[in-house]
Amino acid sequence: MTDIESRAPTLAGIREAAARIRDVVPPTPLIPFETEHGEIWLKCENLQPIGAFKLRGGYHRLAAMSAAERETGVVAFSSGNHAQGVAWAAKRLSMPALIVMPKDAPRAKLEATKALGAEIVSYDRMSGSREKLAADLAAERNAILVPSFDDPWVVEGQGTATLEAVEQMEAMAGGPPDSAVICCGGGGLSAGAALVLPDAKITVVEPAGWDDMARSLEAGEIVPVQPDPPDTRCDALQTLRVAPVTFDILSVQSATGVAVTEEEVAHAVRTAFSRLRLVVEPGGAVALAAVLAGKVKPTGRTLVTLSGGNVDPAVFAEIIQG
Repeated sequence: MTDIESRAPTLAGIREAAARIRDVVPPTPLIPFETEHGEIWLKCENLQPIGAFKLRGGYHRLAAMSAAERETGVVAFSSGNHAQGVAWAAKRLSMPALIVMPKDAPRAKLEATKALGAEIVSYDRMSGSREKLAADLAAERNAILVPSFDDPWVVEGQGTATLEAVEQMEAMAGGPPDSAVICCGGGGLSAGAALVLPDAKITVVEPAGWDDMARSLEAGEIVPVQPDPPDTRCDALQTLRVAPVTFDILSVQSATGVAVTEEEVAHAVRTAFSRLRLVVEPGGAVALAAVLAGKVKPTGRTLVTLSGGNVDPAVFAEIIQG
């Protein structure tokens, strides 16, 4: 059985993941974008087949499993994007997948996960423990638990987005990123970016009140989200506590974090749509929001992630109409 405790994410693992997913996961565009604070380069992971970067880590994790492990399948927990990433990978690898999703998950994400063939079990986000429920279900089924970020294979898979962006930026901008602004929930995407860009300044961005990674990095230890966090449209980033596997990577690289408000996020969603004709979900727009708000200043070659585009049409329309 693959042992999650026996390895840590590495750059070599990210390169292995890139080779594994190359014929399955399409590359996404890298778009130069001029802001009032300077030029940035947008990595459009919202244009993936499932509308988010999560299929990278999902496929790398599931494809690394043994034949016996594939027989019993996987259990994951997610508000939607990781759910779709795991379901998408499981479908292609002919594996059973059960996903624990919050009752308030966006309908678009819930229906998309079901459409990929996954079994869904619901829970209450604020009173139930998705980790315990998922672990119990995995034990009952003798299945492998696939967390959304607390897993070395998942982090390596997410790192392929940055590895891909480096190649694109070298071709179009004359060199790799010297800074990266990354949307952050549990930190899988940003930890992967840190491994790929050891000499770059890494800034993680989270919704206000859910900025536990930023506060953890500042404190030098993992600090959970405070009780009664505020409502947020950034459902993809509502992680109550980050994990050592991602925190340690970001901490070693001296990454920092910022928080953005709901209005700053809405402005970013509107800007992506009006100027680039891109549909970006609130959680996928927080990195762009930080730049547009002047909370992170672009450097010479600044990579900014648009991490997802799975937003309910009614919510998107409300944001666009202001």
